[in-house]
Amino acid sequence: MKTSKLLFYASLCLTLFVQTSCTGEKKEDNTTEEVQKVKVKVLPVNSQDVEQLAEFTATVEPNISNNIAPQNPVRIDQLYAEVGDHVKAGQLLAKTDETSLKQAKIQLDNQEMEFNRIDELYKVGGASKSAWDAQKTQLDLNRASYDNLVENTQLLSPIDGIVTARNYDNGDMYMAGTPIFVIEQIQPVKLMLNVSESYFTQVKKGNEVVIKLDVYGDDKFDGKISLIYPTIDASTRTFPVEVKIANSDERVRPGMFARATMGFGTKNHVVVPDQAIVKQSGSGDRYIYVYKDGKASYQKVDLGRRMGNTYEVLSGVEDGDLVIITGQSRLINGMEVEIDNN
Repeated sequence: MKTSKLLFYASLCLTLFVQTSCTGEKKEDNTTEEVQKVKVKVLPVNSQDVEQLAEFTATVEPNISNNIAPQNPVRIDQLYAEVGDHVKAGQLLAKTDETSLKQAKIQLDNQEMEFNRIDELYKVGGASKSAWDAQKTQLDLNRASYDNLVENTQLLSPIDGIVTARNYDNGDMYMAGTPIFVIEQIQPVKLMLNVSESYFTQVKKGNEVVIKLDVYGDDKFDGKISLIYPTIDASTRTFPVEVKIANSDERVRPGMFARATMGFGTKNHVVVPDQAIVKQSGSGDRYIYVYKDGKASYQKVDLGRRMGNTYEVLSGVEDGDLVIITGQSRLINGMEVEIDNN
């Protein structure tokens, strides 16, 4: 009897244990949570013709710059121009001490008299050809010396331009090294651009260049390529290009900072919204998440021009791709995502 009761209770406990175990497993199965996918917005992208532009920076330079100074140290008698004056070619700018000039004039006059005398004798056979040649040579030398002194005593402007520097006053002693005046031609002015060798075959003389100056904001100035240097600098992989601006109103002045933009036709490239571009932390790399087969695919991209709120993509994304424009901070490569464009 006792044995039967023990068997009964043992069977009852086993049954309860099995039921409790089964119930616990079922509860665990019911509480398993489904992993929720990240919701993202996507946008289809397409290729289009994109104008190929390249921007370069440079400092405005005068078309011509002349240093006005005599050949030798001399006292300055009179200055006839001031900084900011517009001068014409041939205009008198300064006079220096004329003592040497007067002496040279006396010597020239004497030499001319001597030559005239020997010339008359030579015509009637009273002087040899060698004597005539010697006097003629000496006369030519004296005349050249006198003309040179005239140029260095009366300093003239060689160009139409503007006085940008005056380094002496009346009565000063001119010493070699620093010019009396600096005259610069600013109609036109020029820019010297260092252009990447990748554009060497595309840059042509006469091509138009759009120029902006920081001092004038968004105002644009027209320029043209006037000179292309024929060799590449091996250290920088660039070549110099000269651009001239007519500058008829003289708004552009030497020393101004300029940005020059050149056009090189169009190319068909994919264009994406700037919302799709993600910068990789710790580097300059840019990437885009592309939606493929329900997953976010990491794509490194090379960017071209920025055009308002879009970017030209040179490589990494193809025409028709769906690019993800929201939620990128929660994504990793290959993660399943859910499109929610509402």
